[in-house]
Amino acid sequence: MESKPKTDLSTEKVIEIRNLNKAFGDYRVLESASLDLHKGENLVVLGKSGTGKSVLIKIIVGLLSPDSGHVNVLGQSIETISYADLLELRLRVGFSFQNSALYDSMTVRDNLEFPLVRNRRDMGRKEVDALVEEMLEAVGLLQAINQMPSELSGGQRKRIGIARTLMLKPEIMLYDEPTAGLDPITSKEINKLINDVQARYHTSAIIITHDLTCAKEVGNRVAMLVERRFDRQGTFDDIFNAGDAQAQPFFDYNFIR
Repeated sequence: MESKPKTDLSTEKVIEIRNLNKAFGDYRVLESASLDLHKGENLVVLGKSGTGKSVLIKIIVGLLSPDSGHVNVLGQSIETISYADLLELRLRVGFSFQNSALYDSMTVRDNLEFPLVRNRRDMGRKEVDALVEEMLEAVGLLQAINQMPSELSGGQRKRIGIARTLMLKPEIMLYDEPTAGLDPITSKEINKLINDVQARYHTSAIIITHDLTCAKEVGNRVAMLVERRFDRQGTFDDIFNAGDAQAQPFFDYNFIR
């Protein structure tokens, strides 16, 4: 298995996090955490359960407020942004949920149209139909357009969830455990889709995962969340070939030798 090749990534930062702190009561989740996402980059965030990975992306989209520190997303300061501007910003950031979050009472077509109904009422029927078909074609499931979510496999639901996230053509994609609960073959297909989305739509992405195969195949760069902060960042090989005592058990759990 090869690591995702290094690419000449932009130095432009689409997300900038500095000295981020977040606690729930006496339980400190993030402490002096700093992280950058560059334009066009797939950045994988690794960490054990309960280390604050999901809290991080909720702060990025303004679902949680930081206790202190600085979070800048696409030039907007999350700490000071108005609610109206936050709603506009969220249209530029796509969130692919771990469970796909499809509406079971809607067909695949209706699920994909839903973000447009809420946010792009200026679009005509032909434009909507063309966009739905484009996104289903992009994830390889155009034939499922009239099916119900209950008729789809777990991997297909993941693909449809990603297609729906792409409907508003976000600049940033946030993937929460994209291969969780999937078999190895389907996981590999999802990894390829994440790379295809990056190449086709020029997205920048944060991918939260426990799956080191996913991390190796999709990540231009990996950031490990250890003891509430990002102390280890680099390519997959930079981190896991360095004999790091904290990283190695994580590797051994995924790749038993």
